[in-house]
Amino acid sequence: MDTQKSQPDKQSSSAAAPLVSTSCRKKKNEEATFLEDLRDHIDEFINASMEEHKTCFKKTIQKMFGMSKVVAERSAAESKEAETVSK
Repeated sequence: MDTQKSQPDKQSSSAAAPLVSTSCRKKKNEEATFLEDLRDHIDEFINASMEEHKTCFKKTIQKMFGMSKVVAERSAAESKEAETVSK
């Protein structure tokens, strides 16, 4: 029982690692081939803690909604501009 209680503490401390706060994934080697990069990505995914997966998922969803808001605002602004030009 004591070992199970100490494991979540380790995971939460690893979630505060700089990699999680900056980005979900960074390319390790810019000159790596596609397969080398894919292998590194799979290794990172497998070895990530559940907290890191949760954080990355939340960031990805927030980016998606943020991008959709920007696109909606741009299209609304463009349609208003088109209306003013056509009048």
